[in-house]
Amino acid sequence: MTIEQIYTGCLAQGAYYIESEGEVAIIDPLREVQPYLKRANENGAVIKYIFETHFHADFVSGHVTLSKETGAPIVYGPNANPSFESITAKDGEEFKLGKLTIKVLHTPGHTMESTTYLLQDEKGKDHAIFSGDTLFLGDVGRPDLAQKAADMTQEELAGILFDSLRNKIMPLADDIIVYPAHGAGSACGKNMMKETVDTLGNQKKMNYALRADMTREEFIKEVTDGLLPPPLYFPLNVKMNKEGYEDIDTVLERGTRALIPDAFEIAANETGAVVLDVRHQDDFAKGHVPRSIFIGLGGSFAPWVGALIADVKQPILLVAPKGKEEETITRLSRVGFDGTLGYLDGGIEAWKEADKEVDTVTSINADVLKQRLAEKIPVFDVRKETEFASEHIEDAILTPLDFLNDHLAEFPESKTFYVHCAGGYRSMIAASILKSRGIHNLIDVAGGFKAIKEAGIPVTDFVCPTTLK
Repeated sequence: MTIEQIYTGCLAQGAYYIESEGEVAIIDPLREVQPYLKRANENGAVIKYIFETHFHADFVSGHVTLSKETGAPIVYGPNANPSFESITAKDGEEFKLGKLTIKVLHTPGHTMESTTYLLQDEKGKDHAIFSGDTLFLGDVGRPDLAQKAADMTQEELAGILFDSLRNKIMPLADDIIVYPAHGAGSACGKNMMKETVDTLGNQKKMNYALRADMTREEFIKEVTDGLLPPPLYFPLNVKMNKEGYEDIDTVLERGTRALIPDAFEIAANETGAVVLDVRHQDDFAKGHVPRSIFIGLGGSFAPWVGALIADVKQPILLVAPKGKEEETITRLSRVGFDGTLGYLDGGIEAWKEADKEVDTVTSINADVLKQRLAEKIPVFDVRKETEFASEHIEDAILTPLDFLNDHLAEFPESKTFYVHCAGGYRSMIAASILKSRGIHNLIDVAGGFKAIKEAGIPVTDFVCPTTLK
């Protein structure tokens, strides 16, 4: 028996490769399916099943392409009704994989089709669960994403999730291994552990949602408390996962067109494409195409694209490090952004050599900020509310990057202001968005809050966010 977790840090997502006696099952594959095909081919194995735990909202699964490439059926749990051919399994139905058995446990609540797959070894002993978004490590799936599809409130879905956990998951043995679909950093939950594998017994001790003495009412209150609005691209990804999508090879062929500066500029003007710069934030600050948006490959690239570029059909033109163009297009496609039209051939250097206009971002270090704070220049903090509540510069103004567009009116129109995040990545994204909106009177704080604390700038843990009136 082989179980391999294929974890993608950018998405905080776990796909799974299970093999027994030359037969393979893939659970929740990513859109680019070559790694699974290669792994099976190297082992002389055949992909027999593709299991989906639910219709994913935060990424586009590779189920459709993988089924097309292998002929393996796509398996969903009860209540799924995709537009393509698939197996809708019954609760308790079993699928044989070599000497192993995969049993369907219908666990609705996150979504109504959400299903956990119980893996039994060759002796019939329960070995592991692949819990999708039903059970995370330290948390459970948020119950607000499927409200419209299920015609229920988030509280009603939370109640159903409570029943699923108590009736299907918690009665299982403590030594069962839990393989979730996501880890810390995913927007599908709010309190996930950094670990990606655990035992069910430890989760019964550590996970607030699995407390044995928890009432249904307490569960509903705790699970729904503090939920932030989901990223706008989530419903669009659900639609693609349910109805199908364009082959990734077609997306790559269209996106990897090298455009000289003149052609790049013409394409941007004629298509209304977003110019997306994915280099390091320091390189972006030194020089970039005016009105381009920075979201660097070095951070949580795909989720930030999904959170800040609302329409997955938005045309995109890339400024990328040399050799990173295909990787960028692939990572965009993972969250449904298939509209890349090409990239700037030769990068920003070619743009400069063509005598095109170049913009920059003014940046200072934290020591300089410390000297200037007495001038009472506004400081905007673009971290999350929880980070801000923990510690922040006194009188700083909270404008979380996730919802920056909702805060545009709060930024001064002409007066200089500072912007920072935790380490410099998010504040540069914020700076690029503000500059694209015509707000240029900003100064980025290099190194973010980490550098601010190291510089000895006074901070406070007062939890009520300051907002500019």
